[in-house]
Amino acid sequence: MASKDYYSILGVTKSASDADIKKAYRKLALQYHPDRNKGNKASEEKFKEVTKAYEVLSDSQKRQTYDQFGEAAFEQGNPYSGGQGGPFGGFGQQGNPFTYTYSSNGGNFDFGGFSDPFDIFEQFFGGGNPFGRTQRRSTYSLTISFMEAVNGATKKVNMGGKSQTIKIPAGVDNGSRIRFGDADVVMEVGTHPRFKRQGYDIVTDEEISFSRAALGDELEVETVSGPVKIKIPQGTQPETLIRLRGKGVKSVSSSGRGDHYVRIKIIIPKNLTSRQKELLRELEGEKKKSSWF
Repeated sequence: MASKDYYSILGVTKSASDADIKKAYRKLALQYHPDRNKGNKASEEKFKEVTKAYEVLSDSQKRQTYDQFGEAAFEQGNPYSGGQGGPFGGFGQQGNPFTYTYSSNGGNFDFGGFSDPFDIFEQFFGGGNPFGRTQRRSTYSLTISFMEAVNGATKKVNMGGKSQTIKIPAGVDNGSRIRFGDADVVMEVGTHPRFKRQGYDIVTDEEISFSRAALGDELEVETVSGPVKIKIPQGTQPETLIRLRGKGVKSVSSSGRGDHYVRIKIIIPKNLTSRQKELLRELEGEKKKSSWF
């Protein structure tokens, strides 16, 4: 069988840079990933080929050996594939560096890499295979309060029997993952009696009287970053939302912040004095004359 050209497999030239090789592998691996092409044997074989090619060409020592001896340098039984004297002594088992087997949904696929090819996906995608493969990283759960999630905190976590100190950035939410060494810590965020979170935005309800809504007023509201005074316009209607720009939760990935929305709830009195009833009747009479509502 004719030897395979790793450069051709990745679609790059022999003078390709490391960045070119990485870019080419990423594109092809996404295209032929077995979880994306379930049951397609041709795609499985293609994925095996591009993974093997990348594993060799992305390593300067392996690439140099490949350029000198070709694919044969990595085949079982070749003096350069393993053993004490070869440049790849110590890789793989029984002299064959390509020993990795991946099991998915009950099927076994030999992808032919020195190492788990999905480790490469973790490098590209920040720890996750985009096609649903279960992560091999240890996962721990950490419960924090609503305000600890908003403002950030430093917490002690028991990981593998050892106490570790982990810094939680401001802005994490329920289900957020923090990478800590070889493990992931998943946040479980408690609720708040007043603040309701929607992404990086905060929503609160503020109750005001009918007269304050009709006449307008000034109101002090509590935000996650402290109290803020707002104006209630004349004639404010029930369920009106007043936006406080930049008074929400800090973004984890940028310097921006969400907004705070104040939802106005108008209280209708249940028990009125005789005088209050008389005044409301007068108002109703004025309404019929001038249509001020």
